[in-house]
This record gives sequence, structure tokens and C-alpha cells, in this order.
Amino acid sequence: MKRLLLATALFAAPMLAHASDAPKIDPAKLAAHIKTLSSDAFEGRGPATAGETKTVTYISEQMKAVGLEPGGDLKDGKRLWTQDVPLSKFDIDGPVMAHVMVGGDHIMLNQGEQVAIRAAMTHVNAVSIKDAPIVFAGYGVKAPERNWDDFKGMDLKGKVVVVLINDPDFETGSGDFGGKAMTYYGRWTYKFEEAARQGAAGLLIVHETAPASYGWATVKNSNTNTMFDIVRKEPAKQHPPMEGWIQRDVAVDLFKKAGLDFEALKKAAQSRDFKPVELKGATFSADYKVKHETIVSKNVVGKVTGAKRPDETVIFSGHWDHLGVGLPDAKGDKIYNGAVDNATGIAAMLEMGRLAASGPKPDRSMVFLAVTAEEKGLLGSEYYAANPLYPLAKTAGVINTDALDPTGPAKDFTISGNAKLDLLDDLIAKGKAVGRVYTPDPATEAGYFYRSDHFPFAKRGVPAISFGSGEDLVEGGVAAGKAASDAYRINAYHQPADEWNDSWRLDGMSADIALVYSVGRDLAGSNRWPEWGEGSEFKAARDASKAQRK
Repeated sequence: MKRLLLATALFAAPMLAHASDAPKIDPAKLAAHIKTLSSDAFEGRGPATAGETKTVTYISEQMKAVGLEPGGDLKDGKRLWTQDVPLSKFDIDGPVMAHVMVGGDHIMLNQGEQVAIRAAMTHVNAVSIKDAPIVFAGYGVKAPERNWDDFKGMDLKGKVVVVLINDPDFETGSGDFGGKAMTYYGRWTYKFEEAARQGAAGLLIVHETAPASYGWATVKNSNTNTMFDIVRKEPAKQHPPMEGWIQRDVAVDLFKKAGLDFEALKKAAQSRDFKPVELKGATFSADYKVKHETIVSKNVVGKVTGAKRPDETVIFSGHWDHLGVGLPDAKGDKIYNGAVDNATGIAAMLEMGRLAASGPKPDRSMVFLAVTAEEKGLLGSEYYAANPLYPLAKTAGVINTDALDPTGPAKDFTISGNAKLDLLDDLIAKGKAVGRVYTPDPATEAGYFYRSDHFPFAKRGVPAISFGSGEDLVEGGVAAGKAASDAYRINAYHQPADEWNDSWRLDGMSADIALVYSVGRDLAGSNRWPEWGEGSEFKAARDASKAQRK
């Protein structure tokens, strides 16, 4: 989803040199927005909660206060501040009873500890699986273009499948999936989708910190609370009856009791010759109830209408939601405030909106899009991209801000994942002008490209990037930046500890925002259409709409 950093630097540092015409970002305004949005009063900004109502109201009011126009749904010929996003909402109702039987042993699986089972998203009132056979299906991948099939035609109806996270190449760094860089086949979303296509009764993904790129706390907190999905006519085509994760040590013990070696099977799964393996004598059972309803969440949309070509747009995006109220941490805190993730991105958007509204009119329209339900699978941005308020063919570019770094200024910057596109070239050139260099995503194996709100636009061909704060800090260099990043990921990411900290430095964030805004503002003032590079998987989709652009 994003690169995340914990603020640890407490001392003043000189800002990097920048051009005299660089946008002037106000750190005090950033701080005010972040403090407000991440306060306990906003209850973790969960969609379909009182926290959403407060958040949508706050962002709308702030957009109006800085001079933006409403850019959302049309009603009676006028734009609203919001776009309706209908979502299906799912909650586990009561306890989760889950266990395995293997080798005569009865092993209880406690929700949030040994397993993290998600509320079923197939519109059922209850899930009941009794004594289902268990099958290990490697990485759970079926990729015909790579001549790869982890299922080999096995009938999985009525069976619970166990798979590994990430791609078969992750451990070795080479192979049919492009090496360390994660493909979409490595994402947990794909694995659930494929399990549904295979007709499995359920899927359990084995959690391992390195290939997942986050610890068990993140898995637990993200999967045991309210689930959302876009409204689907046939949800069972996308979701198996049961979806969840299982702790690695629990899986290793389960395999051992079934007479299997987990590490040996994991190694075997890295080959296209792998065949699924049934855990002989092992069965899985689970019972839990599910509440489900359809709700309407909101994207918030502000706009500056272009003076010359108002039908052409540049979008600045970021998600307003976080995890809401969930399981308590060791201190008893149940509010997942989401200060870095992503009050920082929304604060950045509001500041960029202020600059856009107070400056000369751009040639193209500038749209500021605060999307819902990113934490539930990029649902707000997916809905917008599927139901655009402004044509995607005439959207010149999307720049996403997600979890900016409050540690302090950096000498570099990055984007989520690898991408070949002119928009990145623009960003690199702007960065060079202010003394900053581009560092390619150092953790492409984490699949960040697929975890931020630019992705639904990119897969439809729109040039789109998600900006990432740098890790080569002015104070402390790469070592300090990596230490801060690791500390955030372990101690705060998707945890109640992601809260405002008075020691945070916002001068680095201000420099980040100035850089991002400059790229978008220049694009809005031009007649250029950035393109995807040769060999990009998104180029064909963009080329298909070329006739709609002048």
C-alpha cells in the first residue's frame, strides 16, 4: 500500500535548497489538519461510522474554506462536495469457532491469535464448515501466460486451501515472476479471488513477515474488523465462502502433525512442477455468524475549473479512511487513529487545494479527490475509476499522496513500485531542480504498486503514481531513514499507535508536498499528455482512448 515512516528525529535540520518559485506550504496548517483528522473524536475514520460523517464534513468544509469548488456528484444541475460510493458492509456477529483435527489432535484456532478470519463477503448470514479436507496449494497461482498452475486440476470443492503469500520468486529472487518485484499474483486479493474461481470452501494464507511486508499485528487488525466490498451481482465469483490468514508457526505445526515438512513443501512450491498436496488425516471446521448490509460511503471531491480546457483534468488523490475502532492493543487503546496513514495525505491534499484555489487559473481543471475505503481494498478509488466524474480518457495524470513522512527532510524521494511513464520523468526533473534525487522503490517485493489508490486508475491506462517520501534523510542518511521506516511498520502501521506526535517534523513533508504540487500544477498548465513507457502493461489501455485526446 505505501511506504511508512515513524518520526524519530527531534532536532532542527536545514531545508534542502529549492527554487525561489517553489510553492509555499504551511506546516502549521498541515499540523492542524493531521491533529484533527487523527484525533480520538474522529474514531479512526472508519467508513459507515460516525467517524466517516465527521471526516467527510471536515474535508468538505476545509475544501470550501480554501476556495475550491464542489466537484462531486451532479444534483439538480449542481455539483456536490461528495460522490456516493455504494458498498457492501460485513461484520462477524459473535465469536468465531475454528479448529483443526489432525493425527488425533484437536487444535483450537483462536481468532486474532492463530488465525485472522474475515467476515464472509458472499452475503450469507453464517459460515459453517465441518471437517473439510485441507489442501496445500503452494502460492495459489494460476497464470497461463507463465505456464504456471498450482492447482493442477484438483477438485477443491468442499476443501479448505492453504497457500503462501507473495510470488514463487520471492525467496530466490529469480524465476518466472520477475524476481523480487511482486506481481499481482502475489497479492492476497488475487489469492482470495483465485480460490473462489477454483470453488474452494475456504482459503487460509500463511502469514510470514518478510514476504507479506508486515507483521501479524497488521494482519489481525486489518482482517478481524468490519469488511467492505463494492456491490457485486455475484460476489461468490470473487470471494470463497471463508477467507482468512493463519500464523506461520501454526501452519508449520499443522503440517508436521500431518507428516509433512512445511519448508520442504514451500521450496517445492517455487517450481512450476509443484502439485497440490492434501494434508492426510487433517480437517478444518469453522462456525460464525455474519451481519451484512449495503451502505453508501462518500468520496469527497473539490475542484479548480480550468480556464482553457476545463474538460481535461489532473487529479490529486489520497484516502481519508483508516481502520476505525477495533481490537485493543496492549495498552487497551481501540482507536486506530491513522495519523500517518493517511491523515498526512489528506492534509497534503488540502494544502495543495489551497494553493490551486489561490493562484492563477490553470488551463486544465485540477481535481482533489479524497477517497473512501482504501484500507478495505482501494474501494473508493476503484469506484471512482469505474464511475468517473470526469472522463478518464481526458485525465492527464493522477498523483496520489499516501502516508507522507513526518520524520524530517530527505535528499531523495520515491514512488510505490516500479513504473515506466512520463509522469515519473516529470517528477524526477522537478526533484532535480530542488536538489532531490529519485530512488526506485527499494521493496518492490512488498507489492506497494498494487496497494495505493493510483492503481485503479493505472490499470485503466491513466498515467498515475503514488508519491513516497525519501529514506535518505538529511540528518542520519539512509540508515536513519530505514530505521525509522522499520520502526513505523513494526510498531505503528495499522495499529492504535499511529497517532499524532508533538515531536514530528513537518518541514520534510512540506518539501514533499511542494514537489508533488509543482508536477501537477505544471501538467495542469500544459497541453501535454504523459504516456506509459514501452513495455508497460498499462500502455495498451491508454492507447485505446487516444482518439479522445487532442
